[in-house]
Amino acid sequence: MPPRPEDESRLEQSKMSFGEHLEELRRALFKSIAALFIGFLVGMAVANDIVAYVQTPVRESLERFYMRQTARQQEERVAELKAQGRNAHEDELVTYEDMQREGLVVTEYLIEPQEFRRLLEEQYPQLKTLLAENDKGANDKRAGAPLTESVDAAEKADMVKADAPNRLNRSDLIELRLFQPIEQDSRLRVVGHSMMEPFSVWLKAAFISGLVFSSPFIFYFIWEFVAAGLYKHEQSYIYTYMPISIGLFIGGALLAFFFAFEPLLDFMFWYYERTETQPDLNLSEWVSFVLMMPLGFGISFQLPLLMLLLERIGIFTVDSYWSKWRLAVVIIMVIAMILTPSPDPYSMLLMGVPLVGLYFGGIWLCKLAPGRRLESPGDLLARRT
Repeated sequence: MPPRPEDESRLEQSKMSFGEHLEELRRALFKSIAALFIGFLVGMAVANDIVAYVQTPVRESLERFYMRQTARQQEERVAELKAQGRNAHEDELVTYEDMQREGLVVTEYLIEPQEFRRLLEEQYPQLKTLLAENDKGANDKRAGAPLTESVDAAEKADMVKADAPNRLNRSDLIELRLFQPIEQDSRLRVVGHSMMEPFSVWLKAAFISGLVFSSPFIFYFIWEFVAAGLYKHEQSYIYTYMPISIGLFIGGALLAFFFAFEPLLDFMFWYYERTETQPDLNLSEWVSFVLMMPLGFGISFQLPLLMLLLERIGIFTVDSYWSKWRLAVVIIMVIAMILTPSPDPYSMLLMGVPLVGLYFGGIWLCKLAPGRRLESPGDLLARRT
């Protein structure tokens, strides 16, 4: 489409010297930096909430991890009790389904019988009287036994005490199984390993959120500088495709946060179960992971617009896109492997499969998108010479 006379007249009136262009660029950059600074101040106000919110997926995955661990331990305990012949009252055994329904995990402790008795007597004074009467009855019974039996029993007790004074015997300890709500489990947290780590994470969250809040204004100031040198039909391309680009970026970021994190984390924690190791997640690494993965998804979802650009400047054609689709799938999977920060194949597939769909959507866009073939850098050079 040739430029219209009014476009030529407008551009002629807006011509500037090189120094004036630099001054306009300086103003645009200054306004963009000011917008970023204001956005950063807003980000500082919400950084704590953002850091807490981005930990939600890992906390939920940790809950599922420890519930599966509890299920395995409870199944082993039930099997052990049945092996000991203690399966007469099946309805009295606490099953994993009971614990899952109530959202409980169990921790096992061992306690000395005398210490356990002391704690019970302190908590329930009326029990102290009953235990004292029971001890008195046992002493009376032993006193009524034949003298030789009493002497032998006393001698054996003295021999045991002499051979093993204050020795702790694990088999004599009482096993206590304490239940607690899974949400109160101290293991459900992301930890920091350095003095400055929480502050650096908070600062990073404030800056990233400030960049997001100020990005519309930054784009507007840059566009205001660039649009002055474009024809009307060239500006229309920006008005048409910029919303599409923003929508694709947001769609990719939302896909990563709401659909990719959960299966990805479950997959990674599965390896903890296989290797029988306990997770101790680092705060800085996790927040960086949360911020980088949606960014990689959002950038990769610009594929249809990149395909349209390459088709418009003549590097590729619609027919070449169709004929090379197998090679394109391989390249897409390699790019997905690079852009996803996790080494597992699940996240790669979760990015790669939508990108394959977007590849064919890009072919459809090249066929139906308005506009004409743009001049490539080679065409511009040939026309000027």
